[in-house]
Amino acid sequence: MPTFSKLIAAVAFAAVALFSAQAFMAAHPDGVQYGQFLPFSTLIGLLCGWRIMGRATGQGYGAALGSGVKTSAMIVVWALIVFSIVLMVRKAFRKRYDGPMEAVVDIFALALEQVQLMLNAPFLLTLLIGGLLGGLISEWARRRWE
Repeated sequence: MPTFSKLIAAVAFAAVALFSAQAFMAAHPDGVQYGQFLPFSTLIGLLCGWRIMGRATGQGYGAALGSGVKTSAMIVVWALIVFSIVLMVRKAFRKRYDGPMEAVVDIFALALEQVQLMLNAPFLLTLLIGGLLGGLISEWARRRWE
């Protein structure tokens, strides 16, 4: 059921994902091609905000803080899954694997490489502060309009 608080949560966490993706890109060396990284990251944030944070509103501001951080963490998990699979498919089309199992196992290695790049203060602070603010804004919208 669409509600205004779900819409606010979706928009808030789309912004969190966008700013986090920009912080992630800033940690990489210059010259890296990102393609559709920002739009897909924003879409993942939008979906997580709607599905995860949007459902968690209405339980108070304390719970909203925790749900906001959880939503930020789920954005990272889904982004890792999606982008690791995309990287694997690109490598597969270049015939870098000897078989399908090697490609599937490489998804986890690619995700681990990305996690190591995520371990920087600007990225983590953007996720944490954005998650807290997104949770509070979503809860406020729930109380204000429903």
